[in-house]
Amino acid sequence: MLHRSWFPDRLVGDRVVLKRHVPGNLAAFMRWYADPEVSRLTRYQDGPMARPEIERFFQARVLGTDSLAMAIHEGASDRLLGTCAFSQLDGENGSALFHITIGEKDAWGKGFGTEATRLMLEHAFERLRLHRIGLSVFAFNERAIRSYRRAGFVIEGRAREAIRRDGRWWDEVEMSILDSDWRAIASAAAGARDAGGAPGAGAGDGTERDEQPLTDPATGRPVDTPTIERIR
Repeated sequence: MLHRSWFPDRLVGDRVVLKRHVPGNLAAFMRWYADPEVSRLTRYQDGPMARPEIERFFQARVLGTDSLAMAIHEGASDRLLGTCAFSQLDGENGSALFHITIGEKDAWGKGFGTEATRLMLEHAFERLRLHRIGLSVFAFNERAIRSYRRAGFVIEGRAREAIRRDGRWWDEVEMSILDSDWRAIASAAAGARDAGGAPGAGAGDGTERDEQPLTDPATGRPVDTPTIERIR
């Protein structure tokens, strides 16, 4: 169980606001995780989650204190777009696992997930003083991998052919970001601002110029498919 002091009241960005979940958000979770397109990206089982399974997940992992879960709201409209969380928070070793799902499909590919991820990383490294945030993503969710890389995560390995989906085997890609990575990114952004450049321009603002081919630095192999939060 996490200490309540780890939970922020809210995290405010330029386009999204992260807030603690409320019981009324269950209705959105029911819709999101019953959608085959969303469940394909978020769970190992082939098929949407059943209603009792969604309810158990919501009570334990979203409203509970076993993970630090935040609701992603669009800043301009307060519309609920998705959810993100840290699980397996280990204060002694300064580590956690990151998860994110943008449940509203019309919000996919618009940079909301990238900004939410950056807000969570800022909380992890600046306030919680963590050292390492890890995640794993299926290799058929390229949108997620691009978003993670824009936020500063690097590919550190892969579980080969860990999941069967769409009639073939896919790798599970392991990624992480360290506090030193985060501080280097922050320093570069500050330098760009001092030089009169727009912070983040050309490197993570979600526009087409970010869409460079992805390769695994360890193998040089193209990363032709990615993943988001997975629910076992």
